Amino acid sequence: MIGIIGFGRFGRLLSRYLSEDFEVFVYNRSDRALEIQAEGARPASFEKVCGQDFIILCVPISEFRDVLTNIRPLVKDHAVVADVCSVKIHPTLWMKRLLPKDVYLLPTHPMFGPDSAADSLEGRKIFLCKERIDEALYLKIKSYLISKGLVIIETTVDEHDRQIAVSLSLTHFIGRSLSRFGATALAIDTEGYKRLLHILEVVEHDTWQLFCDMHRYNPYARENRLAFMAAMENINEKLEKECSP
Repeated sequence: MIGIIGFGRFGRLLSRYLSEDFEVFVYNRSDRALEIQAEGARPASFEKVCGQDFIILCVPISEFRDVLTNIRPLVKDHAVVADVCSVKIHPTLWMKRLLPKDVYLLPTHPMFGPDSAADSLEGRKIFLCKERIDEALYLKIKSYLISKGLVIIETTVDEHDRQIAVSLSLTHFIGRSLSRFGATALAIDTEGYKRLLHILEVVEHDTWQLFCDMHRYNPYARENRLAFMAAMENINEKLEKECSP
């Protein structure tokens, strides 16, 4: 049985897919019992969710340490605690420090969201890090995810954050910048411009808190953001110097 803490957009998505194969219990701070039941899961108390064999934390990174402190006395031996944070170094370190040593840890990052995986998981990517978990159990979890059509990416949490600082944090930065610029659909457009608008549309569905957290807690996000801005300024200076009328 699976317990999910947090019923935001991603917690809802997980509840729907996992309820197809498992009994899923969901805890959310506010009462969303009818919505949870509509996804095939069961609303439950915090204690009930923490007593399951597999617990998935679907909470903002900024709330992560407090949640770990609260679940620590309730998680049973050899339960698996997984997270779905978009950064991995800090959450993994917090889990190792705050949870008992006989609790298994499985850092994950589903590389999809409620919009892109609304109809299917086929071909979507998910990052896994075999941080502290029984080998046979890890392989069982991995096999299940593959059976759902997911593509598994296995590497370290450090390498994850290095790459995601560009592929996610920088992408969201560009999308937010387009939004602030006021980019909108135009009658006279190009395929390239349509792709830019797609980036804008994707990031606008996510909260400012998520955007802020992925930059605050990824140690590689700021350096890549500044490098990108420097490259833009360099191109702008070159245009001003060489191409002005």
